[in-house]
Amino acid sequence: MVRNAIMKDAKIIQQLVNSYAKNGEMLPLSINEVYENILKYFVYEEDDKIYGCCALFPSWEDLAEIRSLAVFQNEHKRGIGRILVEHCIKKAKELGITKVFALTYKVEFFEKLGFKIIDKEKLPKKIWSDCLKCSKFPDCDEIAVIKEI
Repeated sequence: MVRNAIMKDAKIIQQLVNSYAKNGEMLPLSINEVYENILKYFVYEEDDKIYGCCALFPSWEDLAEIRSLAVFQNEHKRGIGRILVEHCIKKAKELGITKVFALTYKVEFFEKLGFKIIDKEKLPKKIWSDCLKCSKFPDCDEIAVIKEI
């Protein structure tokens, strides 16, 4: 089941995301970043155990970013990532957002969910304010994908 993250989930979210960041697959999160943005995070939980997380960051009037999508390695192929993305899309619709995007290395995963590859330059400049803080800027090798909802 997907639910809104709560403060006690912050450390597991950070641990999960940073397990991918160690391999350069995601950007690392500080615990402070997770606490400050906890209202934007969702977790997938079964029997009081968290198996995955994802965040929805509105970035423009009609646009939101899916971030920090992570599922514990030993839980892959169960559909948890898909469920989390679908939940973010549902929440985006409720907010009146018409497009969701992600920056990813897992393009095939997002394409299966109806996302299309786009040029990062087509994203609003406001988004680049986050990119300026990234260790990979200006040589970002992530691929932008977007879905109209």
